[in-house]
Amino acid sequence: MHRIAVVPGSFDPITLGHLDVIDRAAGLFDELHVLVVHNPDKTALLPVAQRVSLIEKSIADAKLPDNIRVMSWSVGLLVDYCTDVGASVLVKGVRSQLDVAYETPMAIVNRNLAGVETIFLLPDPAHAHVSSSLVRQVASLGGDVSPYVPTAVSEYLQTPFTES
Repeated sequence: MHRIAVVPGSFDPITLGHLDVIDRAAGLFDELHVLVVHNPDKTALLPVAQRVSLIEKSIADAKLPDNIRVMSWSVGLLVDYCTDVGASVLVKGVRSQLDVAYETPMAIVNRNLAGVETIFLLPDPAHAHVSSSLVRQVASLGGDVSPYVPTAVSEYLQTPFTES
């Protein structure tokens, strides 16, 4: 049986915590899709194509397993993507009880809608306090985000760019 899982997120930008969860999830499944999804409740800093590119570079730089695919999805339900690619599991990184409380109702609905289970993975404690929102805020104020993100992201955020 070929086990496929999906790690969804806005990854705006990807952090070392995300990378840790992706690495550990890749060891649990035959194929892992890192899926950049649109979150209508957030204003994105980086365009989706740039996020995909930075994730791919970060995964390559970290020499993560080759069973990882980076994709994007912007239309329809997340479980529709899972059904399309044959994934039966969603992997969510959770940093605190607040994340668990937020993710639990969605996990139940995803199971009810399409039989897709959700697994929660805790990040390495060294990264548990870091969120993409925090990274965006620090970067926007000129702070050093290199302790929190892969090198590719840190370098990208240090170069001037225009938001799209």
